[in-house]
Amino acid sequence: MTLMEQTRPAISPEGVSAAASSQGFLAVVGVGIKLAAQTSLEAKAQIEAADRVFYLVTDPGTEYWLQTLNPTSESLQPFYDGRDSRLTTYLDITDYLLDHVRQGLHVCAVFYGHPGIFVFPSHRAVARARSEGFQAVMLPGISAEDCLFADLGIDPARKGCQTFEATDFLIFHRTFDPRNALVLWQVGVLGEVGYKISLSPQKLAVLVERLLEAYPPDHPVVVYEAARYPVCDPLIIRTTLAGLDVSMISSITTLYIPPLSQRKPDLEVAARLGIPADFIKRRFEMSDEEIERLGLD
Repeated sequence: MTLMEQTRPAISPEGVSAAASSQGFLAVVGVGIKLAAQTSLEAKAQIEAADRVFYLVTDPGTEYWLQTLNPTSESLQPFYDGRDSRLTTYLDITDYLLDHVRQGLHVCAVFYGHPGIFVFPSHRAVARARSEGFQAVMLPGISAEDCLFADLGIDPARKGCQTFEATDFLIFHRTFDPRNALVLWQVGVLGEVGYKISLSPQKLAVLVERLLEAYPPDHPVVVYEAARYPVCDPLIIRTTLAGLDVSMISSITTLYIPPLSQRKPDLEVAARLGIPADFIKRRFEMSDEEIERLGLD
């Protein structure tokens, strides 16, 4: 058996692992942001086929939908109740998932958004399951950043895009280039190690202070929250860095900061790549609208 076969088990059209009926199997899936509409067919098949489904989602509509897909569905939210430590919660969730896998069950763990983005127990559970000889797979989901690119009309490949978790960005003084787009996740829980979900003006001021080292006070920023229901619109608040206020921010807010300006092209490197200098010069001097109109992106 190859390494690929060991770590990525074959899945039938019905969504059942070839090994699920004989030994424990773990599928970790994401249901996206918007209720039911952003769940892949592959993820839905795993939910329906599982012996046990465990989930962490953010709204009752998704909980009800999961129950209709698989009546064994059980919320993992009780692991958060009455606790101060996120890490303890994550470790206990991992153990709980693995306990069921060890019973020889086909287990499906469902997470909001993309199961591999800001989901510590998903990565740990997959790694633990594989280390114990069980087959485990993680299936991708639509994240808040994917929704942001679509709703704001941003192509991250155009001028580059840097993504950081907001607290990590500050504590480790992450290096970034303001001439590229900047996305900061989890701004609403800045500096929070427990479960408090209200952002204080003092904590927001620390973030703004850091950003003012690279941007002017009037630089535009976008406060963004993806729509969670098909009938809802995303939250998009366009303001400036100096105009940011805690009243605009919730626990699921993502902050988008557009680039300051285009980088000056390196014509020597362009020549080595066989790209004509006049093409680079033309693109550098054109506005974004002209570039898009002429298809030079």
